[in-house]
Amino acid sequence: MKIDSPTTRLAGTALRVGYDQRTIIHELDIAIPDDSFTVIVGPNACGKSTLLRALARLLKPTQGQVVLDGQEITRYPSKEVAKRIGLLPQTSIAPDGISVIDLVSRGRYPHQSILRRWSAADEAAVLAAMEATNVTELSGRLVDELSGGQRQRVWVAMALAQETPLLLLDEPTTFLDITHQVELLDLFTRLNQEGGRTLVAVLHDLNQAARYATHLIAMRDGHVVAQGAPADIVTAELVEEVFGLRCRIIDDPESHTPLVIPLMGAH
Repeated sequence: MKIDSPTTRLAGTALRVGYDQRTIIHELDIAIPDDSFTVIVGPNACGKSTLLRALARLLKPTQGQVVLDGQEITRYPSKEVAKRIGLLPQTSIAPDGISVIDLVSRGRYPHQSILRRWSAADEAAVLAAMEATNVTELSGRLVDELSGGQRQRVWVAMALAQETPLLLLDEPTTFLDITHQVELLDLFTRLNQEGGRTLVAVLHDLNQAARYATHLIAMRDGHVVAQGAPADIVTAELVEEVFGLRCRIIDDPESHTPLVIPLMGAH
């Protein structure tokens, strides 16, 4: 059954999501703007990753529904969802003894079938993803021999090789030093602006979120407190309400986006 007049490709209505008997997200409505780089921020355990997992169909809501391209997401076969949504989870475990290029190539699995085997297009997608994430020179290495930062870039490459119009990223800068964090966020911006992909990322760094996001969602205690363009919603009052941190907001001299400056003894 199609749902009438979808406003975005990916949305959730009246979502209640949790683990076991504990509810993390309460009656949440969310719509991911098409062609946006949406970033979800908030304190630890506020429901950011839980929301992302629900949007990716990894967690089934106990109430409400996730809608993908006008249809409830549970109505799609798993392989069809994987052609439309790519996911970089918070923690990933590679099979023992797998090489970098073999792991990245697994991103092409949703495009394979009995009638469609490995093709030149698959090869091109894998090579482009590895080049974009600067892991080409690691192609023959075993994944379990890599540093944490290198492994993270390989997982990102696998997600990119999937070539989905929607890409969900749960703390994608984990384990990366500041240089590689910026390189990766710059890459996501290019994918959004030049590649036409809609990205949704969970980030811990509010200043990075304000600099890179086109749409920002601030969460606390399983609810959305505010959402919109960073310049419109990032205020000292919002930061204190969401994070319990007193601060000043100034103009970032490089990006001209909101820059959060904590006050001394502000927590």
